[in-house]
Amino acid sequence: VLRVASLPLPACAALALAFPDASQAIAAEPSNALSLPTWAIHVSCVIEWATAMSLLWQYAEVSGNPRWKGLAWGLLPCFGSAMCACTWHFFYNAPEMEYLVALQAFLTLVGNTTCMVAGYRIWSDARAEKSQEGGQEKTQV
Repeated sequence: VLRVASLPLPACAALALAFPDASQAIAAEPSNALSLPTWAIHVSCVIEWATAMSLLWQYAEVSGNPRWKGLAWGLLPCFGSAMCACTWHFFYNAPEMEYLVALQAFLTLVGNTTCMVAGYRIWSDARAEKSQEGGQEKTQV
């Protein structure tokens, strides 16, 4: 506890007295501003999509199966959706930017669909490979 003019004040109040511009900036944030933990979740989501796309691309190259690159491309609309959310919140959910909410919903729908198609392509390719291997084993016996 700090003492300013012999009055006990919490540290944040003392800092507000010492730096009045900072306290005005904090007070100027609107009531719909996101908290720090919520921002951490939003930003980590964007990082997660970018990391997943990069790892899928690398796996496609290592495995020699280009269908995994299709999944990386399929995640791109999901990444765009996350960017829409962060952008809208960065501007404090401004009514002028509400189109970002509709764009986020659309990109989520497209991203979920493209991921489903890419997943199906990976599954069907693996199934076809497995049936070819099974056919080879029968002819060798």
